[in-house]
Amino acid sequence: MLDILALILLVIGGLNWGSIGIFQFDLVAWLFGGQAAWLSRIVYTLVGLSALWCISFFFKDNDMLGKKDDM
Repeated sequence: MLDILALILLVIGGLNWGSIGIFQFDLVAWLFGGQAAWLSRIVYTLVGLSALWCISFFFKDNDMLGKKDDM
């Protein structure tokens, strides 16, 4: 469950960075009152922590799609 939540937060962060790069529009800052607003900073921190968590996916042996190994 934590893996899925981390991936969802990474998608949100990626879409936000895409909107900044393409449109120069920070959706998180717009929604929560600016980049320095405490709620925006919480979202940014959660996205960053999710990225750190997802680094571990590179070192996992199991399949991310949930397929079972043949017995």
